[in-house]
Amino acid sequence: MDYFKRLLDLLKTEREEDRQLYLKLTQTTSVAQRRANGLTWYPIAIRDQEMSRGDYLTVEVERTTHHDIIHQLRFGMPAVLFSNHDAASNKVEGTITFVNGNRLKITLRTDELPDWAGDGKLGIDLLFDENSYDEMQNACKQAMVLAEKPAEGRLIQILTGGKKPNFQSSQILEPVRGLNSSQQAAVNKILEANDLAIVHGPPGTGKTTTLVQAIKAMIRRDNQQILVVAPSNTAVDLLSEKLSDEGLNVLRVGNPARVSERLLSLTLDYKMTEHSHMKEIKRLKKQASAFLDMAHKYKRHFGKAEREQRKALFAEARNIMKDVDNSEQYIINDLVAKAQVITATLVGANHYTVRNLKFNTVVIDEAGQALEPACWIPVLKAQKLVLAGDHCQLPPTVKSTEAARNGLATTLLEKTVALHPESVVLLEEQYRMNEMIMGYSSSTFYADRLKAHASVARHVLFNNDHPLVFVDTAGCGFDEKTEQTSTYNPEEAAFLFRHLTQLVSTLDGHYKPENFPSIAIISPYKQQIDTLKEQFLSSPALQAYEHKIAINTIDSFQGQERDIVYISMTRSNPDSRIGFLSDIRRMNVAMTRARKKLVVIGDSATLSQFPFYSDFITWAQDRNAYQSAWEFAE
Repeated sequence: MDYFKRLLDLLKTEREEDRQLYLKLTQTTSVAQRRANGLTWYPIAIRDQEMSRGDYLTVEVERTTHHDIIHQLRFGMPAVLFSNHDAASNKVEGTITFVNGNRLKITLRTDELPDWAGDGKLGIDLLFDENSYDEMQNACKQAMVLAEKPAEGRLIQILTGGKKPNFQSSQILEPVRGLNSSQQAAVNKILEANDLAIVHGPPGTGKTTTLVQAIKAMIRRDNQQILVVAPSNTAVDLLSEKLSDEGLNVLRVGNPARVSERLLSLTLDYKMTEHSHMKEIKRLKKQASAFLDMAHKYKRHFGKAEREQRKALFAEARNIMKDVDNSEQYIINDLVAKAQVITATLVGANHYTVRNLKFNTVVIDEAGQALEPACWIPVLKAQKLVLAGDHCQLPPTVKSTEAARNGLATTLLEKTVALHPESVVLLEEQYRMNEMIMGYSSSTFYADRLKAHASVARHVLFNNDHPLVFVDTAGCGFDEKTEQTSTYNPEEAAFLFRHLTQLVSTLDGHYKPENFPSIAIISPYKQQIDTLKEQFLSSPALQAYEHKIAINTIDSFQGQERDIVYISMTRSNPDSRIGFLSDIRRMNVAMTRARKKLVVIGDSATLSQFPFYSDFITWAQDRNAYQSAWEFAE
C-alpha cells in the first residue's frame, strides 16, 4: 500500500537525521559536554545489583554530583555503562528500566559486572534510540500488510481514507454529571462509534476530563479493558492519575516522569512488589545471588577444579533465575489481566508485558503532538480508536526539515479530522481565559465556535484593567540581533521588564504576596529566553516576585496556564522577515496560556506583512487594546 511506503520513507529520513544529530552531539565531545547536554550521568556509584530476566544483570546506580543538570535518560532507552579510564573499550550496553530522582536502574546485557567496574570513574551514556524507530517501522510494515485484509484491516482502511466509519445511535445514554453539552456530546460520540471517534479539544476546554468520563462510561458499559496512550510520559501520568481518581484499576506500563507516591503505586514494578507471590521470588533471588557471590570468589584463582566449581555455581544460579522468570511472568499476567485501564506512551504500548495483547478500544490523547508512525504501534492493537487533541496547537517535533516538509509533521489526528468530520466533536466551552484573550484564537482557528464559560468570561486582574494589550515597538529602534542560528532582541527584552515592573507595582495595591498572580514570560526564540533570563536578574524591582515568574519558550508552556502572560515577539527588521513566527499554531499556544491578561510586545512594521499578525493587530485596535511603546518612553 503506497500510503505506508511513503510513511516508511519519511521515517527513514527522520531516523537518519536524528542519528546524525546524536552523533554530532556525542562523538567529538568530552564527558563534561555530554553531561551538560543531558546525555550522560557522570560520575556515578553502583548502589545495588541483582539478576533479572533472561540472565541479565540489573544494576542500580546513583549520580553523585551535578544533580541540577536536566537530563534525557528515560525508562526504556538504550544506554551504556562505561569507565572513563578507557571509555572506548570499557563499556557494556543495556536498557534503562527505572529512573527516579538521582537513581536509575540499567539492565545490562551481561550476567556479571566486568572487572573495570570496581576501578571508579563510572558513568552512564545515553545511546541513540534505535528501538523506538524499530518499533515505529515494524508497526507501519505490519499495517501495510493488514490493510489488504478486509476483516482485520477495517480500522486501517478507515484511518487511511479507504472506508467510512460507522456509528450505532440507538442507545439512550445517561448524561454525566459535571459535563457541559459539548463534552457530553463527545462522550456520546465515543460510546456510539464502532471504529473512530475524535475529540477536538481547544485550549482550556477540559479535554482530559471529557476523556476520563468517556473511558469510565465505556468500561461500565462493556466491562472491557482499554489501552490509553499519549506521546509523552507527562501526558500519560496525568491521565493515569485522573483515571485512578475515578476508582478505576489502572496499570501504568513504563516509568512515570513525575515522582509521586500516587503515580508510583500504579506502576507495574510497584504492583509486583505488593503481590502475594513476591515473597517467594525474593527468597529465590537471594539464593541465586548467594550462588553468584560464591562463583565470583573463584575469579582470581583459576585451576581446573575451581573452573568446574565456578561453572556449577553459575548453572545453579541460572536454574533458580528461570524459576524466578516464570513466577514473575505469572504475576505480570495476573496484574495485566486485572487492570481495567492500561496506560503507556505510544512506543511503550509494545512493552513486553503487553506486546501481544489486543484491545476493543485504544485511546490516544495529545494526538496533535504524536508522530504518525508512533501512533500505529497502539492502533494495531485496536478494533476501535479514540483520538483526542488539538491539531491547531503545536505539532510533534520532527528533526528532519525534509521529512517535515514532505508530510511527517502532519499527524494522524489532522488527517482523520479532514477525512471523517462525522467522527469529530469540538469541545466549545473553555474554562481558562477572559473572552477577549480567547477571541482572536477562536475566530482564526475554531471558526468562532469557542465560548468562554461564565466563570472566566470577564475575569480580570482588577476592576477596569484591560485583559489584552498589543504594545507596538515600531519605530523605537529595537532591532533584532542574530547569533549563530537564533534571534534575540535585547532592547525589546529591557522594554518588557519596564512594562512588567509598572504592572507589578499597580498589582501591589490589589494583592497580598500569597495570592499574587502568576506570570509567564514567553518567546518563540531560545536566544531571547536566555536574554530575558539574564536581564531579569538585573531588574531589582521584580526580584521579590521571582517565585511567581516563569521565563521559557512557547513549546515548554504547551498545556500550561498563568494569570498573566507576556509574549516577546523578538523579530524586528527592515525586510519583514519573521522566520518561524510564521508557524501560527505556535502562536496559538502562546496566546492561549493567559487567564486574565495577555501582553504581546512586537514590531508591527515587521509583523504586519504576514496576514495572521496584521489581522491580530487590527483586532486589538478595534478593541482598544493597542498601545505604542512610545507611550512608555522614559
